[in-house]
Amino acid sequence: MTDTITASDAQASAASQGVEPKKMTMVDAINLALHDAMDADPKVLVLGEDVADAQDGGVMGVTKGLSTRFGVDRVKSTPISEQAIIGAAIGAAVGGYKPVAEIMLMNFIAVPMDMIFNHAAKLRFMSGGQTGVPMVIRTMTGSGFSTGGQHSDYLEAWFAHMAGIKVVAPSTPDDAYGLMRAAIDDPDPVLFIENMPSYWTPAPVTKQAIPIGKARVAREGSDVTIIGHSLMVTLSLAVADKLAAEGVSVEVVDLRTISPWDRQAVIASVRKTGRAVVAHEAVKQFGIGAEIASVITEELWGELKGPVQRVGAAYCAVPFSKPLEQAFAPSADTIEAAVRKALA
Repeated sequence: MTDTITASDAQASAASQGVEPKKMTMVDAINLALHDAMDADPKVLVLGEDVADAQDGGVMGVTKGLSTRFGVDRVKSTPISEQAIIGAAIGAAVGGYKPVAEIMLMNFIAVPMDMIFNHAAKLRFMSGGQTGVPMVIRTMTGSGFSTGGQHSDYLEAWFAHMAGIKVVAPSTPDDAYGLMRAAIDDPDPVLFIENMPSYWTPAPVTKQAIPIGKARVAREGSDVTIIGHSLMVTLSLAVADKLAAEGVSVEVVDLRTISPWDRQAVIASVRKTGRAVVAHEAVKQFGIGAEIASVITEELWGELKGPVQRVGAAYCAVPFSKPLEQAFAPSADTIEAAVRKALA
């Protein structure tokens, strides 16, 4: 049995209490999660480039209004120095605070990698469990805006490979709120990946807690399972709608947490359907899809109706040219092609 959360569980819970979930964008949901966490705990801090209201609450306005509400001592705009941001956040976490550090774009996270990998992720181990680092690193990424090869990469596999840090990637505003609250409350560092193309699509937000490490079944099906996170879930649901008209029943599993990923939920789904497609926007080679595909094959060898299919980006830097960028990134068409191959 699995306690995986289905797509309708949280909304059904809210409806049973006579509360209609409010629709909001992912930007607003993350902002609300930060506001509620800061309101509940004075130890929660926010820091990063331009996060205060004097600088418009961040480049996308995610932290807008927070410094006015909680003051610039708790919402602090920093110099343009990723090492300073992460170094200060680690120090604050060790000192008893719960910092939420923004690294504006995921590619920029390469600058403080030593601090993240050798300090934040390892301090609990190196101290024999005496010192935790309860910090969140917010960062955004995603292709589709012609921002080029240094601004659009998905690098989640780097962090999933490192023990000691959790990695989450919401696909909906509801998940963004719930996972952010869980990430702030977690005793260890959490990387919180935000997808830029998903920022402005409104959806109901229940303000329900979402445990880290639990997937959700975004759509139930019986013929093939698509496993994904972030924007790939949205594209997979569109593919499922299209194939339903042909009589193909597609189950979509939203990982929500990349590390630790919900093996139990994924295996249960693929055991039911017998076929699997793993999709991520990151480059296909050496991506998290390879790990998930390997575990599925190891666990379900003899039960699978065909090889696990993987969908990922081309093995190159993200192109600036719009047509090349579209060819580089996975799309609904490439996911559909992989599903049809799995069914064949």
